[in-house]
Amino acid sequence: MKYKFIIVIVIAIIYIDVTHIVAQTPFSKIEMQKMAQVFSLLNDFYVDTINGPQLTDVAIRKILNELDPHSVYLTKEDVERSNEIITGNFYGIGIQYQMLRDTLTVIQTIPGCSAERIGICAGDKITHVNDTLIVGNTLSMTTISKMIRGNQGTKVTLTIVRKGQNTLNFIATRDKVPVNSIDVTYIIAPQVGYVKLNCFSLTTKDEFNAALEDLKKQGINTLIIDLQGNSGGAMPAATDMCDELLGEPLPIVTMKGLHVPEMGSYSTKGGLFTEGKIIILVDDYSASAAEIVAGALQDYDRAIIVGRRTFGKGLVQRQYPLTDGTAARITVAKYYTPSGRNIQKPYNSDIDKYNSDILNRLKHGELQTKDSISFPDSLRFTTLKLKRTVYGGGGIMPDVFVPIDTTRFSKYCRQVMARGIINTIIMDYIDTEREKLLKQHPTFEHYQQNYIPAQTLLNNVRIHSDEEGIPCTTQEWNNSLDEIQFSIKALLASKLYNSGCYYRIANERNNIVQTALSIIPYYENYLKN
Repeated sequence: MKYKFIIVIVIAIIYIDVTHIVAQTPFSKIEMQKMAQVFSLLNDFYVDTINGPQLTDVAIRKILNELDPHSVYLTKEDVERSNEIITGNFYGIGIQYQMLRDTLTVIQTIPGCSAERIGICAGDKITHVNDTLIVGNTLSMTTISKMIRGNQGTKVTLTIVRKGQNTLNFIATRDKVPVNSIDVTYIIAPQVGYVKLNCFSLTTKDEFNAALEDLKKQGINTLIIDLQGNSGGAMPAATDMCDELLGEPLPIVTMKGLHVPEMGSYSTKGGLFTEGKIIILVDDYSASAAEIVAGALQDYDRAIIVGRRTFGKGLVQRQYPLTDGTAARITVAKYYTPSGRNIQKPYNSDIDKYNSDILNRLKHGELQTKDSISFPDSLRFTTLKLKRTVYGGGGIMPDVFVPIDTTRFSKYCRQVMARGIINTIIMDYIDTEREKLLKQHPTFEHYQQNYIPAQTLLNNVRIHSDEEGIPCTTQEWNNSLDEIQFSIKALLASKLYNSGCYYRIANERNNIVQTALSIIPYYENYLKN
């Protein structure tokens, strides 16, 4: 009887929420009773013992998968991870770590968190969490993460092996650990500020405003906002960002759904950066909230969009908690840019086809040439001030198209990076050479200008790739050498200084970033069709 009760409750919850988007034939009482009857029959008469909770999860997941690509069922673990991203924090001790040759190694400590305060350092190797040995492959990273994290105010004991010292024990108190949505902020060129966002969370507004204030103090007149790879997040964070850039009361985004009242978000008068030039960087993985920002600023001719056509997610989800700590994330509306565009790309019941859209773009040549992209006239819109042509129905089409560089990485180079060989070698190298490197390059600026990868590192790449069975001729090595050296320099900088330093070096060869810099002197020309 327990499973019957749970099943009826879960089905009722599905009925309440899914009817928000299934307009054709909503669940009737007969359908609800039929579903409950099947579960009841299985529970009472099936030949073997059934797993009621598992079957319930399968049923919910299958129903949501039939609706659209973004209505999904979330396990308890999914809910926890989702909440961390949206809220911008979790409770832990503030370390970034990686399993390196069966040993958990500290990559960095997060400034201001417990681990830094008690003296844990990058390069420390964690052998025990409390009394549990974690060396080897006996525990998953998910399990280890749960052991290190915990409720605020609780303590965890770490046993650490540090080079040149005996085994050390640290007792860390768990506290709030920030999950920053901004990877790096810096002056990328004279009077040009650069901000890279990895997601939109409840902390994005404060992070972005602080970054903008800092850049303004340094005298910027142009702002580059890098949304490459940004898959979205909290919509209010996106509208808050637009509010700081538009400078007058204007609609930013409108949401419309069958059972959701039409709602809009509006900018207000004023803002932190309402006069200078703005360039938004996007690619095929920029989605959702990132597309809201790009779409609104493009519609008002407030920014030039540079890069490649974005992902195309114009559906709005709400997350509804279920009785056991799981959740149903359900599409309840579509969002529209100020010009009236819904940029959701087409979808049907073939989820696999939808998810492979980016690969299909590559096969069809879209990522290499703008001419391969076509939009029907029905998806043609105009911007609201300069009346430029823009398109809906499949992502945000940039004003300045930048093709993907398929020649930069050789096959050998791609395989080396895919296996994580360079990262592994750097972790080994920095464990013994960190102090020496920091003496040679006391600041990131000195490192950026003067560092050349040691021959030892390059030799180790060849050795490790041979061990991994990655073939490499002398010609392939010579063709890959420059890119491997560059990757070593960028990754090593992120371990020596901070993760943002990776982008400061990587941007030197990021075609989208470099294109944005090249068009600044001709900014006004690019605001014309």
